[in-house]
Amino acid sequence: MDRALLADFLRARRGALRPEDVGLPAGSRRRTGGLRREEVAVLAGMSADYYSRLEQQRGPMPSEQMLAALARGLKLSPSERDHLFHLGGHSAPRRALRDEQASPAMRRIVERMSDTPAIVLSRFGEALLQTRPAVALLGDYTSFRGMARYLVYRWFTDPAQRALFPEDDHDIRGRVFTAEIRAAYTADPTGTAGEIVDALLSVSPEFAEVWRQHEVGVVHHNDLKRYRHPEQGELWLTARRLVDPDEGQELLVYLAEPGSPSEDKLRRLSAM
Repeated sequence: MDRALLADFLRARRGALRPEDVGLPAGSRRRTGGLRREEVAVLAGMSADYYSRLEQQRGPMPSEQMLAALARGLKLSPSERDHLFHLGGHSAPRRALRDEQASPAMRRIVERMSDTPAIVLSRFGEALLQTRPAVALLGDYTSFRGMARYLVYRWFTDPAQRALFPEDDHDIRGRVFTAEIRAAYTADPTGTAGEIVDALLSVSPEFAEVWRQHEVGVVHHNDLKRYRHPEQGELWLTARRLVDPDEGQELLVYLAEPGSPSEDKLRRLSAM
């Protein structure tokens, strides 16, 4: 437990909140911004004396329940909550990540990209949302069911998934997909990632071979890559990533070099 940093963090987050942020009247007798210690204590369901001692570096080591209550009372984001737990001497609790639908923030971004190929993926590679140009470029990734929902599963079991990419790129793409599902598997081997890995090990010798290599951190997202479209032919595109760590989701946006033939092809796809 780091008493000094914990106290500093609590004071900073208390000072950043306004009464109206937490449903309290602002009042006219406040000399400084932020919440009072007594108000935070009420919001967190603890005594004002206990909370004051935490800010004064005099309090005992808080329990996980106390830290969770403080996180709720101070309206902390998931990342801020994790930081609070670490300062308080505890491991951060496992987050309940969103896997069934795109987060509101991701959805708002995608809604403003109607003329650009973009796709929101869960941490397991399931497509949660696509723009129409992305459907024209990649196909409708949101239409799959069962294990086929997951991109890594389709890559190793469905030849149609690979047809979008030149054969020279198949090896590196398989390694990237495997490294990504390994990261999810390491974080939670008994959850969805474990089910995907078990299913692939039972049906794909190729996946089993790549899995045995134990590669991690294989990055291939921001490189310029070739895509094969049945009508537009070959496109050279860069997939830029926007990651939402609080929800465990990522947004891939496909871009072409300005003035290139691939940009003209993307424009035609957007109009389809």
